[in-house]
Amino acid sequence: MSIFRTKDTTQEKTELKRHLKMIDLVFLGLGSMVGTGIFTITGIGAANYAGPALIISIMISALAVGIFALFYAEFASRIPTNGGAYSYIYATLGEFPAWIAGWLIIMEFLSAISSVASGWGSYFKGVLTNYGLSLPKELSGTFNPSQGSYIDILPIIVMIFVIAIVLLNAKTALRFNSSLVILKFSALALFILVGLFHLNPANWSNFSPYGFGQIYGGKTGIFAGASIMFFAFLGFESISMAVDEVKEPQKTVPRGIALSLLIVTMLYIVVTIILTGMVNYTNLNVSDAVAFALRQIGMTWAANYISLIAILTLITVCISMTYALARTVYSISKDGLLPKSLSQVTSKTQIPKNATLAVGILSMIFSGIVPLAALAEFVNICTLAYLILLSIAIIKLRKDKGMPGPGEFRVPLVPLLPILAVIICVALMSQYTSITWIAFLVAMCLGILIYALYGYKNAK
Repeated sequence: MSIFRTKDTTQEKTELKRHLKMIDLVFLGLGSMVGTGIFTITGIGAANYAGPALIISIMISALAVGIFALFYAEFASRIPTNGGAYSYIYATLGEFPAWIAGWLIIMEFLSAISSVASGWGSYFKGVLTNYGLSLPKELSGTFNPSQGSYIDILPIIVMIFVIAIVLLNAKTALRFNSSLVILKFSALALFILVGLFHLNPANWSNFSPYGFGQIYGGKTGIFAGASIMFFAFLGFESISMAVDEVKEPQKTVPRGIALSLLIVTMLYIVVTIILTGMVNYTNLNVSDAVAFALRQIGMTWAANYISLIAILTLITVCISMTYALARTVYSISKDGLLPKSLSQVTSKTQIPKNATLAVGILSMIFSGIVPLAALAEFVNICTLAYLILLSIAIIKLRKDKGMPGPGEFRVPLVPLLPILAVIICVALMSQYTSITWIAFLVAMCLGILIYALYGYKNAK
């Protein structure tokens, strides 16, 4: 029995209900991508990695993500099935590479959900501090007994709420998500409008204080900034994970990916330009950068509004990613690589209840004990690793099945573009610290062990 046996996933019938339109997918993408990255990581990226030149870092990241979005678009149009990259790789490279991709997606999304919940907690603490309130030290930080902190209780509380929302039927959960996305955009529009009248061009005078950096192995500079800002775009792939619930997925999914990615890129660039123009980049190493910038110019009311909206709407990222990851776990479980109980679908709401609960509870644990910075780098390295597999898979798809047919999306310049994508991934992965690499290798060993002891014997 070969560990590289492939599976024709297009012949499977879904138990999930097809009722999502392109607007639902765009809001799902925006809900996933516009969150901790724009409210928090922009400030940290400017302060520690690239200065105002972080906008170039964002463009590099957007270009890299755009290449992978093309791969997702072709796969979604030719293999319209749930599970995202996991299912695409299963259909082309085989079972073991698919399991590794699925395992890395699980690690990525669990860490991403946890990091956003952690970012939410940081904003909430900022609001409490502004009113002279604070939580006990033991309950207001990740596990660090030497500093007197044991658990961060706020991310755990928000994850309980997120689980409750995602356990509703998909349409209801995504409508709630869409309403919060609109609210989030109102806060960013306020920041942009106020910031335009408080720009100080002198803050941009030292535009690239850390230089370009190194393409391989750099720790600061524009390219290192790109490796961190890659985090900002994570979640675009959540659109492809909802394929089984989308009407006309061959057309709708590629359009949803492209439109949401374009909107997010423009938004990140504009916010970063204004953020570094309002406050010198050296002062932006804070966990609530957007609100902090407004407080620095005396616009406390606007800062409080944005903090309040961030508190409400960072939840959208948790909702979108919990929703998407639960569908991936459901798909992997259906294939027998994870316990069968995780693929059970409720008869009333037609959602994978056990998968949703498992994802939510694990995210809750991680967000309460693991620091935000460690989570962000781990998310990125897991994502880049499985995107290497996806790049190889698009070459294999063309080799086995030829060019896309009429009405199917076509990636240009294959195999040159996938080879370039692999080079980009390796370059970005080389920017991370040794502790991140150790965590990644430990996670990989754990994933291989699970497959050897369980997945290989139980796979359908």
